[in-house]
Amino acid sequence: MDLKNKVILITGAGKGAGAALAKAFAERGALVALNDISPINVEQVTAEITAKGGKARSYIEDIAKKVGVQYVIKGVEDDFGGIDVLVNHAAVEPHTPLLNVDEWDWHRTLDVNLTGAFLTIQSAGRIMREKGSGAILNIVAGSGSSLGKEAGAYPASMAGLVALSHQADRELSPLGIRVYAVENSADVVKDVIRILEAQ
Repeated sequence: MDLKNKVILITGAGKGAGAALAKAFAERGALVALNDISPINVEQVTAEITAKGGKARSYIEDIAKKVGVQYVIKGVEDDFGGIDVLVNHAAVEPHTPLLNVDEWDWHRTLDVNLTGAFLTIQSAGRIMREKGSGAILNIVAGSGSSLGKEAGAYPASMAGLVALSHQADRELSPLGIRVYAVENSADVVKDVIRILEAQ
């Protein structure tokens, strides 16, 4: 896949690997749609990209809610004409052991990390199905995360995201849409670019 002029939607693009990927995609000529729940960081990333001549737009919405996802997807369609690549990077990581985590934190972690990915895969996947091609990359916990430590809901959500990625790839690959679970390591940007260029 040549990334030039490809429309790439990234959730959780305000910081970390999401922001780094947005900048890397823009440098390769992609049209980048950046989503985050807060405008503070993501609009700065968008401004940095456009200041360097790249094409990017911000979409401030909570992707844990179906209405929010639909708003983002429709906005990207209206602004860019479709979606070629979806990168699910949005995640919350509460540092609370299971015996102490409250129900709200448990649900919020699963809602953002797993349900949010499901909702975006479903909505973006329907668009990709129409054109017969696409790629979806779910960024999962890397070795430097709290997996295995006192993290309560976080490991459960990441295990679910890996399983969701595998099942989505089984169902969507016959439609021309590949789905990947990519470890959020120090090399995540290189890994994602490598996967897409080989697509």
